[in-house]
Amino acid sequence: MLYRKLQVLAIVLLASIAAAPLSAQTKSRKKTTSSSSRKRAAARKTTARKVRGRQGASAPAIPTARSTAPRTVASLMTDMTSIAGRIRSGQFGIMVVSLTRGDTLFSENAGTPLMPASTMKMLTSSLAFERLGPSYRFSTDVLQDGKLSADGTLSGNIYLRGDGDPSLSGRYLPGGPGAPMNYLADQMVSRGVKHVTGDVVGDASAFDDEKIPQGWMSRYLQAGYAARVSGLSLNENLVWVTVTPGGAKLEPATAAIPLVSSVRTVSGGGASLSVRRQGNGTILVSGSIGSNSPPRRFEYVVEDPPTFATGALKAALVAKGIKVDGGIRLGKTPANATKLVGIQSPTLDRIISAMNRESINHFAELLMRDATRGPQHDKQGTVANGQSMERSFFATKVGADSSTLEIHDGSGLSTLDRVTPRLMVQMLAYAHRASWGPWFHASLPVAGVSELLKRRMRGGAAQGNLHAKTGTTNDVIGLGGYVTALNGEVIAFSFIYNGNDRWTAKSMIDVMGTTLANFAR
Repeated sequence: MLYRKLQVLAIVLLASIAAAPLSAQTKSRKKTTSSSSRKRAAARKTTARKVRGRQGASAPAIPTARSTAPRTVASLMTDMTSIAGRIRSGQFGIMVVSLTRGDTLFSENAGTPLMPASTMKMLTSSLAFERLGPSYRFSTDVLQDGKLSADGTLSGNIYLRGDGDPSLSGRYLPGGPGAPMNYLADQMVSRGVKHVTGDVVGDASAFDDEKIPQGWMSRYLQAGYAARVSGLSLNENLVWVTVTPGGAKLEPATAAIPLVSSVRTVSGGGASLSVRRQGNGTILVSGSIGSNSPPRRFEYVVEDPPTFATGALKAALVAKGIKVDGGIRLGKTPANATKLVGIQSPTLDRIISAMNRESINHFAELLMRDATRGPQHDKQGTVANGQSMERSFFATKVGADSSTLEIHDGSGLSTLDRVTPRLMVQMLAYAHRASWGPWFHASLPVAGVSELLKRRMRGGAAQGNLHAKTGTTNDVIGLGGYVTALNGEVIAFSFIYNGNDRWTAKSMIDVMGTTLANFAR
């Protein structure tokens, strides 16, 4: 018991470390991150499509159920069967195992392949941790194929080589969405670059060219949670059109997207704006905005991420006073090119913590492909390679039957993904024993305390105790993770529901989670 209490304390401490700033500089970044998150949320509420508030029907009446406090495995099974049986349609898949004693406490359809929704991110996390390690960092570099003369002229092209970094944005840097490209431009200035005679070339060859995973529904594709996938990505492949009384601008600024504004400034604090994207990518902004109006932001999913990022680097170079004679294009970095400057990501544990706590699909898509590439970059990041590697990982390391595992993306957004609750719990058991297990634990939201579980399972034994990843789509409700029972046993569980009665399923999952926290034998 003392060991377990120390282990839980260590996990909580790691969670606080993962969320806490690492230096005085990081403290200022954390403030910027919060501001950036608010801006991102605001932008997503006011998209260029003028999304209106939904007039959806209220949640249907949910059958009443209360958590129990079983004192034997038999009574736990009886109670769990009763609670899970409250759903009125669809199918539950459930697996509950004591990691302390190694026995199965409850199962229902545990071997049935089901759509996992965002609980898939736990599989992506485990493979990324296993292949790369918690301290791994990505490096997005600028390389040159020519020489830099004493007068600051760089003869030739420069190459922006993507490393599949999902965090290349203003999330971890001060300065907003354009911060990474401004950082690279500042570094080039410090190296004495004043003039580039060639082109700015974007290299996205770390991944293949599949920007939209199979199984993503077409209605998702203009939403920020379904941004395009690329080995060279910037600002989570979203661009904001920000309109103020002073005019309109893109965030981040990029030479890849023309912006044409005819917005008039009028008196007052209101705004009447039209923002449209044409077939050639040009964004047109028209209408009026009041002189006392706050900024109005509109979000677009970037259709061509590597060109977008390459154009952002060129825009940053020009803004810093570096003359660029050429244009922007895509291509592979020559083998003889030499590194000029670069920017490193935060460590992988921090990236995975953000991914799981906020359920960021973009992070998951890139990390699945990054894990496939490995630290030596000996494979290209593709879904096909990812599926093969995941199956091998589960078969050889986890010891699970992966024959029914279907992986078509890293986030669980694909309707073609299939995972069994048994495999999910086997993965959780492996993660619990792995050297990177504490970082995996710390990345999961905590019931009644943090992120997507903040308002769930409050006031009971699960609050502050149950660590789990959520999963939600129109047809799926899922929850998987760990909870410590009343007698100190560590329990791994996977609840996956597929069907239309998801309001009931979500409520029953919370009841079952609290029941597991109350369990003792």
